[in-house]
Amino acid sequence: MSAIHRPVLAANLPAPVGPYVPGMGFERLIFVSGQGATDPATGKLAGIDTATQTEQCLRNLQTILKAGGSDLPYVLRCGVFLIDMAEFQEMNGVYARVFGAHRPARTTIQAAGLPGAGLRVEIDCIAYVP
Repeated sequence: MSAIHRPVLAANLPAPVGPYVPGMGFERLIFVSGQGATDPATGKLAGIDTATQTEQCLRNLQTILKAGGSDLPYVLRCGVFLIDMAEFQEMNGVYARVFGAHRPARTTIQAAGLPGAGLRVEIDCIAYVP
């Protein structure tokens, strides 16, 4: 018996910048591709600061998770990519507020660059469908 994977798409998100889908479901897991801070309503960055961008990244993740039947409380792991590790506390404050008492496993690294002018943060995740 073979398992089947399926793309997870959300109509109200910007198109990916490369040859990939926003999320991929496999059994009860959802793997969400790295999400930047593009506001789907405007097609532009949500803001220039890391806090505002982190908030938008997490909203974009949540949209994809919901499209796949999951949500932020079911996130198992996140990967956070920052342009400048000096902005860690700014990102971390928003991240902690959005996730509340839920604390997924996480890796945070400083990236040499991200795809998009002005992009300060990108976040990916793995979650399950309850």
